Amino acid sequence: MGFFDKIFGKKEKESLDQGLQKTKENFFSKITKAIAGKSTVDDEVLDDLEDALVSADVGIETTVKIIERIEARVAKDKYLNTTELNNLLQAEIEHILVDAPSSNSYDFHSELPSKPYIILVVGVNGVGKTTTIGKLAYNFKQAGKNVLLGAADTFRAAAVDQLTIWSERAGVPIVKQAMGSDPAAVAFDTVQSAVSKQADVALIDTAGRLHNKAHLMEELSKIKRVIQKVIPGAPHEVLLVLDGSTGQNALEQAKHFTAATDVTALAITKLDGTAKGGVVLAIANQFRIPVKFIGVGEKLEDLLVFDKHEFVDSLFSLEK
Repeated sequence: MGFFDKIFGKKEKESLDQGLQKTKENFFSKITKAIAGKSTVDDEVLDDLEDALVSADVGIETTVKIIERIEARVAKDKYLNTTELNNLLQAEIEHILVDAPSSNSYDFHSELPSKPYIILVVGVNGVGKTTTIGKLAYNFKQAGKNVLLGAADTFRAAAVDQLTIWSERAGVPIVKQAMGSDPAAVAFDTVQSAVSKQADVALIDTAGRLHNKAHLMEELSKIKRVIQKVIPGAPHEVLLVLDGSTGQNALEQAKHFTAATDVTALAITKLDGTAKGGVVLAIANQFRIPVKFIGVGEKLEDLLVFDKHEFVDSLFSLEK
């Protein structure tokens, strides 16, 4: 695998393959049905292929882009047969992802761009935000990083409790205050502590409310302002966590959060429990924000650094 060995060992590749199994089975059964008994790629095949893409939650806009490119290829080659369709489809899906912006890709072992590296984590309640923070903390610590958590979601008692449990599981310290405390004050304390303790990375949880976008924007802006009093230019990353199993609803959440704050990276969770993994393509295509992490299971190790090429390879390597 060359370059990808840096991020994807055998274990990570197996996790990715297994995590995408439901999406692959749904997707390929529909593609197989679309081309059954056909010798060439005709309008009917393309219509069925379009249905297969939409049902995998690739999204209308992204599906249309893929179908148009395949139509252009069919028109050019005239006699494109269905045995070539999988290869062509794989190439077009990879093209969609490769055209999307790349993150400043790093694996958990890489040296981070700043120290301490401040990651502000946003997302609605229930998407796996707290779990993602816990998994990030665990993986960074396993890679030898000094990690600190900040519990700035102070409006929901369970959020602080859950993050505390994750801090214990990952074996990393946590900065927290009483429920109802000012989230910006917790964020400020977290960053101050990260500096004094010479932490490599600080992960700060935030409230997961969407019903009032103006209030959300105001709160996140305040958190950024107080963080920058300690470290100018921080946070270095605003990571939006989305639940992949919600399909198009994840796109709606992304619209709201990207309007409310400067999201710089995405983590897409729960891909192992859904046949809607195509939403990764829709999100990458529509928002032009790098997908940095994907969740493919319950284990601490099942949060993977997203790799476009490996994702497409796993999507098309259906186990018989």
